[in-house]
Amino acid sequence: MFELDSNPAVHRYLGNNPVTSIDFIHEVIANVRGQYERNGIGRMAAILKSTGEFIGWAGLKLEHDVNGHDSFYDVGYRFIERFWGNGYATEAAQFFVDYGFTVLNLPKINASAMAGNIGSRRALEKAGLKYIESYEYHGGEEVFWYEILNPNIYAEKS
Repeated sequence: MFELDSNPAVHRYLGNNPVTSIDFIHEVIANVRGQYERNGIGRMAAILKSTGEFIGWAGLKLEHDVNGHDSFYDVGYRFIERFWGNGYATEAAQFFVDYGFTVLNLPKINASAMAGNIGSRRALEKAGLKYIESYEYHGGEEVFWYEILNPNIYAEKS
């Protein structure tokens, strides 16, 4: 986790505030555990099958008060830089969208990505999320808001 979150390249589209202390990572892990206790879901470690190596995290998270939305499930991911470009973000997003719809029966899933984060935006789009609108994040950066509706609930009427 420290390798992941101390890398400035990883934090380029996350507010440019990489972690500088491993003690902070312990707080992050405690926060993730708290998400599970409160909400029954949270981000999960992403492990490379071939080596058993931690490569980042991915999953669903119950978010609050973002872009005018009081409460929503966010699909997200973050990977150690040397694992970028292998399709892991797309694979993770697809898996957790399916999990959210088939196991948790969520009506919709959202995500945000900085406008300049083309790789993340492509991964979300490949997972079926659709661009809905842009909004301004702290400091004025443009963020794209994505959404996908559960087809089991919102199936088109024929």
